[in-house]
Amino acid sequence: MTDPSPRVQAPSDRRADPRFAALLLDSYRRLVGVDLCPPVWASDAEAAQWLYEKAPFVLLAHDASADPLFLYANRTAQRAFGYTWDEFIGLPSRLSAAPDAQEDRDALLASVNEHGYADGYQGLRRHKEGRIFRIEDVRMWNLEDSEGTRHGQAAVFHPSAGSGPSAVEAMTAG
Repeated sequence: MTDPSPRVQAPSDRRADPRFAALLLDSYRRLVGVDLCPPVWASDAEAAQWLYEKAPFVLLAHDASADPLFLYANRTAQRAFGYTWDEFIGLPSRLSAAPDAQEDRDALLASVNEHGYADGYQGLRRHKEGRIFRIEDVRMWNLEDSEGTRHGQAAVFHPSAGSGPSAVEAMTAG
């Protein structure tokens, strides 16, 4: 049976989808003005694999629906939030924020919608098991293709900013 949702491709395809990797990287470069990270790959297919499996930063994306659903979460994000790929994909992204942090999250999304991207966000997030942890120095941007079509939004935060898997695991242990 076909998926009736407005998704362009099956969510599981994004883990190694060179077109989605190109959308992540190109929209970031176009809106932010710098590369997301130094390219350590020779093709979009290698970029997709590296971003999903090896990137040392949390990389998440949600769609452009009114109640956005996650459509991408690299392995670092999965470890940080405690969800598997199958559990993450299709989850409303609002559920990743702590209940008291919804207003701040909504303000971030609105700012990104208006300006294309936002820097320096920090807030509280919810692990799958319910524990609350802090994320810092988050950059979020609109996922827009070269023709200006919006496909959603993506966010990244780096372990070197006091976030990411090692800091998140330490904060959520317990």
